[in-house]
Amino acid sequence: MRQLVSLPVPTEQQLRWQDYELGMFCHFGMNTFCGQEWGEGTDSPERFNPTELDARQWVRTAKLAGFRYFVLTAKHHDGFCLWPTATTDYSVASSPWKNGNGDVVRECAEACREEGIGFGLYLSPWDRHEPCYSNKSAYDQFYLQQLEELVTGYGPLVELWFDGAGSEGREYDWSSIISMVKQHQPESMIFNMGAPTIRWVGNEDGLAPYPCWNTAESARISMFSEQSLQWLPETPRWVPAECDVPIREGRWFWRPGEEDRILSLESLMDIYYRSIGHGATLLLNVAPDNRGLMPEADVERVLAFGEEVRRRFASPIAETHGEGAEVILELEGETFINHIIAMEDIRYGERIRQYVLEGRCGNEWKVLSQGSAIGHKKIDRIAPITVDAIRLRITESAANPVIRQLAVYCS
Repeated sequence: MRQLVSLPVPTEQQLRWQDYELGMFCHFGMNTFCGQEWGEGTDSPERFNPTELDARQWVRTAKLAGFRYFVLTAKHHDGFCLWPTATTDYSVASSPWKNGNGDVVRECAEACREEGIGFGLYLSPWDRHEPCYSNKSAYDQFYLQQLEELVTGYGPLVELWFDGAGSEGREYDWSSIISMVKQHQPESMIFNMGAPTIRWVGNEDGLAPYPCWNTAESARISMFSEQSLQWLPETPRWVPAECDVPIREGRWFWRPGEEDRILSLESLMDIYYRSIGHGATLLLNVAPDNRGLMPEADVERVLAFGEEVRRRFASPIAETHGEGAEVILELEGETFINHIIAMEDIRYGERIRQYVLEGRCGNEWKVLSQGSAIGHKKIDRIAPITVDAIRLRITESAANPVIRQLAVYCS
């Protein structure tokens, strides 16, 4: 019988989101046409004209690479909106693209529905264009109106991304913001601010520390401050981490002639092991170019990444599940392995505090790896070895351990 303990546990929405594991970030906007990361909100809408824009190419790339959700920058810090908002004329409606009749957000939402992956939106709280930003109460209403347009106009959202960059020391009306999200998008994850249901891992390298526990009481606000956020009282104790990183080193937005910045396949796999393999979720940014297409070199690399993940982990040699202080996976004779994946059934909380992985060679058990957190997933890369059984031994736990999966691989 499982022990009844008062450990934090995830909601059904958090469980579903954590199983996504891999999402694609898409930074696209005015900066794409100006060769910059942070615009000041002064660039003319006339510059925005992605004449070959194909949101289906973006989302299809994500789907083919095995990504489960897609997050678009609906408004970055420059304040330029990728949808025809009623709040400002600083949007696609004032651009030459589609004669001012286009809506990038809608095209992405429709592409995600067609491809069957989740759709999320990034809406920067900091707005360098909007004149009323200096008036707190006026801007709070302005921002709420923009948010309402997005949460009511584009169907179900899996995530709303609230970036703290540029907002260090600024207070927004988070109570109203969170209330609006919960009213119109109750299934959506809320990223890092207000009363978040997921948190920022604390760097832009895509790397989770180890251990990376699913519980937290605060998170860092941005890369530009060590300040910790003051979350609202209703914030759940279970707040899993998301790791964001651009596929082009140091570049969230596309710039011409920078293919040399594309991360190698080896680097991407290292990020995978140190994000998803540490129990977090990975959000990899692939930025479209000024044509409105994801560049061929970036697409090639992200597809190779997805294929390599599948090659290594799509088909376990053997797997089992169980509960208690010891779970044994018997193999069909001597088997060559180099990876072991363990997953807790986190519906019951994160119970394991210390574990040891052992392999049986003949009649002798040999220690292969050990650690603390398992949580949603822990990938242990081990020295290649031939064994006939694997044993997961829990040496410390907060309650009776429940193992969703124990699996072995050779790649």
